[in-house]
Amino acid sequence: MDTKSLSDNDKHFFFHPFTALKAHEQSGGKIIVGGKDSTIEDSDGNKFIDSMAGLWCVNIGYGNREMADAIHDQVIKLSYYHAFSSFSTDLAVQLSARLISMAPVPMSKVFFGNSGSDANDTNAKIVWFYNNALGRTTKKKIISRRRGYHGVTVLSAGLTGLDNLHDGFDLPLPMIRHVRPPHRLWEKEPGATDAEFSQILADELEALILKEGPDTVAAFIAEPFQAAGGVIIPPKEYFPAIQKVLKKYDVLLIADEVVSAFGRLGEMFGTTAFGMEPDIITVAKGITSAYIPLSASMISEKVWRVLAEGSEKFGAFGHGYTYSAHPLAARAAMANLDFLEKNNLVAQAGNRGAYLQKRLRDEFQDHPMVGEVRGQGLVAAIEFVSSKNPMTAFAPSEKIAARIARRSMELGVITRALPAGDSISFSPPFVITEEEIDTVVKTARRAVDDVMKEIGR
Repeated sequence: MDTKSLSDNDKHFFFHPFTALKAHEQSGGKIIVGGKDSTIEDSDGNKFIDSMAGLWCVNIGYGNREMADAIHDQVIKLSYYHAFSSFSTDLAVQLSARLISMAPVPMSKVFFGNSGSDANDTNAKIVWFYNNALGRTTKKKIISRRRGYHGVTVLSAGLTGLDNLHDGFDLPLPMIRHVRPPHRLWEKEPGATDAEFSQILADELEALILKEGPDTVAAFIAEPFQAAGGVIIPPKEYFPAIQKVLKKYDVLLIADEVVSAFGRLGEMFGTTAFGMEPDIITVAKGITSAYIPLSASMISEKVWRVLAEGSEKFGAFGHGYTYSAHPLAARAAMANLDFLEKNNLVAQAGNRGAYLQKRLRDEFQDHPMVGEVRGQGLVAAIEFVSSKNPMTAFAPSEKIAARIARRSMELGVITRALPAGDSISFSPPFVITEEEIDTVVKTARRAVDDVMKEIGR
């Protein structure tokens, strides 16, 4: 199909996620047809460095031959079987054992799904089943954080603390609450230390639990760092302070590691990087480097024992998906983890990440329209402000980050304008080279300067 036909059909038939529908219907978008390592190609033959690894997920890069061969071989051997009613496949069993052995804190069982969104729905149902099995029938509320991202299904979209996922959808559901994020730039009081800021946020969480009633609050869900909400890196004191409150009121902790797990931070898990002690861990994206959809919920023995005993009361656990533990996805995950380990890519992500952080700070830290350069490992963001003194945000109507991301793409680099505030993010494949990072940073700087000229700055 020629490019014009592709573009016309895209506008006429494809209902795009996270897209301005009317505008796309009129103008269309970009159609990607190829990719290798850190580079993608569109239907017009233009090539781009993908500094977002798709959506924070193509960790081993595009077009990996070992992954292709593994998936091909599995199609020939066993293309599908389900996991209902005690059925399994060899790959599901092997991957479960491998994930438990890798877990950053002791875990007991793995439940497989297809996306981070459905995994967090699964986690909510597990939390509710857990408390029902304990006879705590009112302990069902889940607390999340503003600017957190936990998915887009009916329940998980409410856990996500971004208004554009709620507006028009009658969300969040009534059992969900939100607290402030540990975003130093806008949330921390002037002069407060990180420890003081963390304690204030923990005190606010405790106040909310007391207001709602501890017998009604079941879980707290948090990303180790908040990705789509702005690449918000918490102070080291944050999770210890939060967890002290959770333990006091017997509230489970769900670590949403969909972006951070499997090496993005230069460590295998964000849980380790930030001192979290979760009862449930959500993973997806990097588990297969997005070659095939797969998610997993890792469940602690504390929670599992209650579920197992509860099944005698409620019967078979009435939850799961046709594609849970799909053998192609499990094979892709095993091959992906093999490739990460064999090529020492987690350490490489740490090294490339250190280089990216330095280059971004050298280029942008003193820019008059940059409020903050932040990040850790191979993930970073730049937040743009109208003024540094006093710190003042741009009017949302100016769409500064979106304009910068669009200009960067025109110049050959894919970055991403994040939905809350004027930030662009970077989360490239682990195989990106230092030369490519140099190109990413230089291109981003040119895009910023071009947009600032447009607005007369």
